[in-house]
This record gives sequence, C-alpha cells and structure tokens, in this order.
Amino acid sequence: MSQDKKGNVNCYKCKYFVVTWNPQFPRSCSFFGFKTRGEMPSIAVLNSSGAPCGAFEKKPGVK
Repeated sequence: MSQDKKGNVNCYKCKYFVVTWNPQFPRSCSFFGFKTRGEMPSIAVLNSSGAPCGAFEKKPGVK
C-alpha cells in the first residue's frame, strides 16, 4: 500500500481516484462513490471511519 508516515493513503497513486469537472468538489473516489471539496478522499475515509482507506489499489504503471 502507498501510505505516508502518518498512515494516510496517497490517492494520486490509486486507480479509484478521480479529478472531477466540478470546481466545488474537485476530487472523487469511484470505489466509494463520493466527492470531496478539497481534501483527499482517503482523508475523508479516515475522518469518517477512523481507519485508513482499505480500497486502495495501485494504478497500473505507477511505481
């Protein structure tokens, strides 16, 4: 898994991370089906569940 020192998942390396057309909700997680205003979806998952995102799957071709 691609986590930083605090245990947060790096959404940029996840295949479910999406940049949306909506400037009010620019980031999205296609696995969980929600959009965020500015924070990374993995942070929203951590804040709501208390656990790191378990849906992370590395994008093909990402080191």
